[in-house]
Order: sequence, then C-alpha cells, then structure tokens
Amino acid sequence: MKKTVFALFILISSIISAQYEIKPMEGYSQEIGVMVAMLEDLKDRITQEVKDLDQADTDFMFDENANSIGALVMHLVSTEVYYQIETLEGRQWTAEEQKRFGLAGELNDESKKMFKGKPIQHYLELWDEVRVKTLVGLKTKDDAWFSSSIEEGINNHWVWYHVMEHQANHMGQIALVKNRLPK
Repeated sequence: MKKTVFALFILISSIISAQYEIKPMEGYSQEIGVMVAMLEDLKDRITQEVKDLDQADTDFMFDENANSIGALVMHLVSTEVYYQIETLEGRQWTAEEQKRFGLAGELNDESKKMFKGKPIQHYLELWDEVRVKTLVGLKTKDDAWFSSSIEEGINNHWVWYHVMEHQANHMGQIALVKNRLPK
C-alpha cells in the first residue's frame, strides 16, 4: 500500500511540476522560443482572467484615477504593437497605426474616455491579431538578432523582456480591478 501511495505521489508531483516548466516554443530559435513561451503564457492567463466579463465589468473603474480592464488590455495591445513595429519591422508608427493603437499607450484621461463601450472580446480579438503578427515576425529572427543592440544599452532581448514584464505588471492591475468589481 505504501509503495502504491508513494508511486501515485511521484506521478502526481511530476504531472504538476511539468505544468511549470518553460520550454522554447517549437519553430523559434532557443532564446526567442523561451520568450515566446512566456509571452503566450501571460497572454493566456490574462485572457482567462477577463474573457467572461460583461460590459459593465469591462468598463468599470473603481475611482477616477483607475483604469478600466478594457483600457488595460488595450494598453497591452498598444505596447506590443509599438515594439513589434520598432523591432520586427524597423520602423515607426504610421498615422493609421498611431490612431488605432497609439492612444492606448498613454493610459491618460483621454484614453480612459475612449476605451469604453466595447466588449472585452473586442480587445482580446485585437490582441490576438497583434500577437499573430508578433509570432510570425519572431519566427523570422534568430538568437543573434535577439541579442543585437537597437540602440546604446538596449537590445531586442531586453525589449521583448520589457513587453513580457509589462504584461505581468498589468495582469496584477487587472486582477486588482476585477477584485474591486461591484458584487
């Protein structure tokens, strides 16, 4: 009996442990593949947290200084688009891209007013669209590109790490806002 319980414990522990292992995503260079795995994990976790919100929850701000969950997700979209264009395409925003995504980069009073009245699916679909472009672009790069500098003291690896940490930071804010939703 003890051997069976011990074997079951080992099996369950190994299954649970496997869920927390970061492996490079297939089809990418080693380092980029690890970053992609982390970016995808964060996006999936945020999506799971917000995907079932109704309109009132998506637009809710617990005080005048807070951001809504819709605005925060749009901010994540904006940030990813910005760095995607800068690092993967080597250019600046077009006027159309600035109009579509740029305002969300600021999270200011103007953007708080703009990002209301759209269902959470609107923001998640935009993020899906942007992420597909990110994934396609990163597949064309290698680890030498990843460690190459884009300016003094900043390389592509740091930029994409920043995108990832940005998502993790705002995941916490999203959880805070969600925790404050009226019951």
